[in-house]
Amino acid sequence: MAVGFLDNVFFMSGNDACVEGAIAAGCRFFAGYPITPANEIAERMAFRMFEVDGVFIQMEDEIASICAVIGASWTGLKAMTATSGPGFSLMQEGIGYAIATETPCVIVNVQRIGPSTGSIFSQQGDVMQARWGSHGGIYENIVLSPYSVQEMFSLTIEAFNLSEEFRVPVILLSEAAIGHLRERIVIPEKINVVNRRKPTVSVKDFKPFKALENEAPPMASFGDGYRVYYTGHLHTAEGYPVLSLEKYPLAEEVLKRISSKIKLNIHRITMFDTRYIDDSEIIVVSYGFNARSALRAVNEARRKGIKAGYLRLITLWPFNHQKIRELCSHADNVIVAEVNNGQILYEVQRALPSKNVTPLLKLVDAHTPIEILSKIREVA
Repeated sequence: MAVGFLDNVFFMSGNDACVEGAIAAGCRFFAGYPITPANEIAERMAFRMFEVDGVFIQMEDEIASICAVIGASWTGLKAMTATSGPGFSLMQEGIGYAIATETPCVIVNVQRIGPSTGSIFSQQGDVMQARWGSHGGIYENIVLSPYSVQEMFSLTIEAFNLSEEFRVPVILLSEAAIGHLRERIVIPEKINVVNRRKPTVSVKDFKPFKALENEAPPMASFGDGYRVYYTGHLHTAEGYPVLSLEKYPLAEEVLKRISSKIKLNIHRITMFDTRYIDDSEIIVVSYGFNARSALRAVNEARRKGIKAGYLRLITLWPFNHQKIRELCSHADNVIVAEVNNGQILYEVQRALPSKNVTPLLKLVDAHTPIEILSKIREVA
């Protein structure tokens, strides 16, 4: 439970803050299946949905959970599920179906160690799965990485806003350490909420998957009177499946737009937190809970006279290679600190082929500030 000591200032966990952010964004449907360390999200949703006249369902498994969320979204509700690594793996086909049908929804993955059942300890091992988990590869995902309880609140809202604007499932890639972290959070008086864009054309002229290249089409809900055919097949702008190569050109525009609506808006979607970038000779790139140690290490390095910079990725996917090149243009050395075998490392290397990119990897729990500071000194 959250304890409030001022009207809009609270002390709560990251998982609780995620729930409150979802409700503030307009979420009124949650379906999930119990799994540590995401259980608190479902537990809080169970009574908070009742309080806001929403719907909570505990499903039989994670596959059913993502399918229920998709169906709820089709009825016009803002819908969400939450899980951890094993459940996230099970959801991948459903996430791909949401991408193909352009269904807005939010999936929270409170990461833990894998593979398989793994353990409940914190890790950042699902970064690549969040991007490439569904088969086919002809799509773009939006994946956000919070590093505080405050961001568990604000980025959950942002996840819903992006999902509605671009008609895409958005993944909030949290971690056990953040989900169970408790700290101060401020609930703003005014919150920007993006609501679903409805069609304005007649029923006769409505094409549910027809839109301009750089945006998502308006979305009709079941019961609005519009005819919508949903299918996971390759489909035309009308939504009809394409089962022969002769008709493929009719669907190619829709297939390309699923990616282009994200790619063409990458500068608006991607977010970063930077410190001391302008004069830095060494930049530490990090994200999520690990970025807290990175910031402390960079501050210590600056006090010791080392021109270190801090670059935190808030948006992991789409990965903005051009912006990374701009931010790191003054530094010859870049350190990538993450809690896995090196997943964002590969993207940073692709973005900075002429730089000396040094990995600082750990497989269990976050780096300590001392570990990152030692690597900064070594590179310096």
